[in-house]
Amino acid sequence: MKSEEKIFRIIDANINRCKEGIRVIEEIIRYLFDNKEIASKLKELRHKIKVENYKNLLKYRDIKNDVLKESIESEKDRTNLKDIILANFKRAQESARVLEESFKIIDPQISEDFKHTRYELYSLEKEVLTIYF
Repeated sequence: MKSEEKIFRIIDANINRCKEGIRVIEEIIRYLFDNKEIASKLKELRHKIKVENYKNLLKYRDIKNDVLKESIESEKDRTNLKDIILANFKRAQESARVLEESFKIIDPQISEDFKHTRYELYSLEKEVLTIYF
């Protein structure tokens, strides 16, 4: 694989990471706090995280050779719901930032879309933490 093509491996990993982080928060808000409004905002945001021809990204996926696929100790340390929610907001926000930066060299409009996603996540994080913690 050419080094220029490896950007698609980054994109694939971060789309998955971003959606997964949002989904964890969404499930907590939906099933534990029964908050339809915020859960719906999270669901809508999660569904916006996509790229055209996503199947084409699969050829760049290389889990076998991922040098950091094992969890580090701090990733295993969750003692309460707040820890889980915070970790997953940060996971999604960081992934949105990586997507924003990666798409700057491919498609600036998509980069802006991921920037918007990141700011929506910051806003939702504040809303959730203010209400529940």
